[in-house]
Amino acid sequence: MGHGVSCARTGDEHDYFRAAQVGDLDALAALLAADPSLARRATLYDRLSALHIAAANGRLEVLSMILDRGVPPDAVNRHKQTPLMLAAMHGKIDCVLKLLQDGANILMFDSVHARTCLHHAAYFGHVDCVKAILSAAQTTPVADSWGYARFVNVRDDHGATPLHLAARQGRPGSVQVLLENGAIVSALTGSYGFPGSTSLHLAARSGNLDCIRKLLAWGADRLQRDSAGRIPYAVALKRNHGACAALLNPSSAEPMVWPSPLKFISELDPEAKALLEAALMEANKEREKKILNGTKYSLPSPSPCDDDDDASSEVSDAELCCICFDQACSIEVEDCGHQMCAPCTLALCCHSKPNPTTLTLPSPACPFCRGSISRLLVAARTSTAAASDPDPDPDKAAAASPQLTHRRSRRSHNLSSEGSSSFKGLSSAMGSLSLSKLGLGSSRTIDSELVDKPEHDL
Repeated sequence: MGHGVSCARTGDEHDYFRAAQVGDLDALAALLAADPSLARRATLYDRLSALHIAAANGRLEVLSMILDRGVPPDAVNRHKQTPLMLAAMHGKIDCVLKLLQDGANILMFDSVHARTCLHHAAYFGHVDCVKAILSAAQTTPVADSWGYARFVNVRDDHGATPLHLAARQGRPGSVQVLLENGAIVSALTGSYGFPGSTSLHLAARSGNLDCIRKLLAWGADRLQRDSAGRIPYAVALKRNHGACAALLNPSSAEPMVWPSPLKFISELDPEAKALLEAALMEANKEREKKILNGTKYSLPSPSPCDDDDDASSEVSDAELCCICFDQACSIEVEDCGHQMCAPCTLALCCHSKPNPTTLTLPSPACPFCRGSISRLLVAARTSTAAASDPDPDPDKAAAASPQLTHRRSRRSHNLSSEGSSSFKGLSSAMGSLSLSKLGLGSSRTIDSELVDKPEHDL
């Protein structure tokens, strides 16, 4: 598939396409001034227009010059590929943004595999291009005509969605963005890869641990079978991906799954979401260490750091989470103001099983007051100004840092609520999940010495 200059009919055409390829604006302007019809011509064999050549080579100025002359952005080459597709393939984000701005159609399919620009961006792992295309899909008629969720899960002629392609090619960044935007983690392929494969099968086939981690954290089923009856674990074993097989083994502990069905999780502000995602990653990292411990795939232990000890010693009793008494409160329930650390908040959201009729998680209640959780915020932090004052005045400190007094009174209120059934239930769940030590979290309660045994012969 050529993206440069192939056979041209005349010398002027050849010079024109060469100028577009190398970004020679002066030569391009002179040639167009002499013959304006050059703007709409294409190479003889590959049918590449100057737009295709500029987009594939990242020549934004050339692209803008040609588009300003009224050339439509959706010209197709011999393979029915648009300039937007070529820009997405090569990761030329500036050209992608310019073409989208000028109304490029993101719903066009090429004639090679019937793939869209989203397929191509995901396949080659250009995360910024994936984000730009998805953003355009929310603000264009695509959302009205197709529906945004349908576009994210659009299939090529082999039944592969963009998530399937990203997982098979080992593109964890694209996998993450697609999952966050509604990609169906359990969707089956048609003939792509092996018939009936899920994204987890394809990630196991490529042996990409990062993709497997992300898919498992978004609820990918380790027991889903392809058309040959194989689970992802069997695929990883066949390909000799030992570490991947260990994580995919149904007898190993279940990973913690991001509680995406919950409405208030989908509406988290970026800072709160980052805290909970970090807790999820840490929990699953601890699970992974336990699974791989003693094997040749064991993860290296982090070197001891005195700074961490110093940092933990600075956390006062007034800031400690009243569920685990281990980490500082970082998440706050908006309605009642009660606070917890991110790991305990995540365990609370992941503890209940989905409703089998609606496949949605029941909204959890605050473990302290039993109030329904509708929104989570980042917990207000204590002012550091008072702590840095060598001779603080109590009245002045109270006036300058009302959050400290409020937090202490809240902690007393939290502690007084320990007798509630919900608090005891969450404490029990935290104990059985061993979140801070084992990194386990799912709809099941798993003892640290037990693992689920598969009911079938692998």
